[in-house]
Amino acid sequence: VVGPRNLSSPNWRDLISSSWKDGNYRRTVMACFIQAAYLLEYDRQENRTKENALAPKWWLPFKFKLVKTLIDERDGSIFGAMLEWDRSAAVADLILVRPNGAPRAVLALRGTILKSSTIKRDLQDDLRFLAWETLKGSVRFKIAFEALKSIAIKYGSANVCIAGHSLGAGFALQVGKALAKEGMYAEAHLFNPPSVSLATSLKNIGEKAAFAWKRVRAMLPSGGEIQGITDDQSDVTNVSLKKWVLHLYINNSDYVCCYYTDPSKIGGGNNANLAAAKLFVLSRGNQKFLEAHKLDQWWADDLELQTVINSSKLITQQLKSLYQLPTSHLVSPGQMTGRFFTADVEH
Repeated sequence: VVGPRNLSSPNWRDLISSSWKDGNYRRTVMACFIQAAYLLEYDRQENRTKENALAPKWWLPFKFKLVKTLIDERDGSIFGAMLEWDRSAAVADLILVRPNGAPRAVLALRGTILKSSTIKRDLQDDLRFLAWETLKGSVRFKIAFEALKSIAIKYGSANVCIAGHSLGAGFALQVGKALAKEGMYAEAHLFNPPSVSLATSLKNIGEKAAFAWKRVRAMLPSGGEIQGITDDQSDVTNVSLKKWVLHLYINNSDYVCCYYTDPSKIGGGNNANLAAAKLFVLSRGNQKFLEAHKLDQWWADDLELQTVINSSKLITQQLKSLYQLPTSHLVSPGQMTGRFFTADVEH
């Protein structure tokens, strides 16, 4: 109702030392913007007016303004918000230039709302991900992609962020990936992103079967007629000249997203660096699911996160297509060493 209480609003001091350079501040603001996306839909459902709407309280303190709402044409619900730096509001508080590190625009996507006017379409997309591990068939995917691409073109992808929670994080990941395939890399912040799907389970079964077959084949007599693709050859085909580092915020007690912490066991060596990510893990013992999955934990005062940079098996699977090059661009494994997917740890 009152908006974020544990954060100070930007002021002229940010021109000297910008709060946006602090990873904790950045994470908190992104979570607040997603909260605004949730509240935009709640405001719509409760028929709140501009005078008593709750959503603006979650972007105005940071000197941002709402420029567009993302609307699902199937039920008229709001599932996202496009926010931009509000220069006029900033100048009014003597902030003459945008603080260093502050994005020009942010696309925030909400998760599932279990209310009568939204539950059908929200659960439809939840089930879509559960069954196929993709959201591309959803109306929302196209709308979100076009919105993100428009601000990336307008401001440059380096000045744009996309953020989402739960189902919204699933959309943010796949929309950001689609844009990355076009050479534009928008910073992504994913809170409690979905990691459980039937497709993933089938892939895991397939990997175990392949591993068992490799062990059986190793016991068979070698023959010149049996040739396979070596690990080095496989690694070489999955190299990108660009990098796209994600920020994932995971609670170990949340069974929706906890599988992102599983390390990659595919190939080893160069494949381990296929999809580096900034993984922020929250561990608070045995929490109930609803507590572990809620958004407001990510702006709590007493938050203690473990920063992990690893080769997540799930991220590797989901982003593999980003790192494939034509044969003409292949390099030797020796040339790849140290070149790709390094990430700085935020302290």
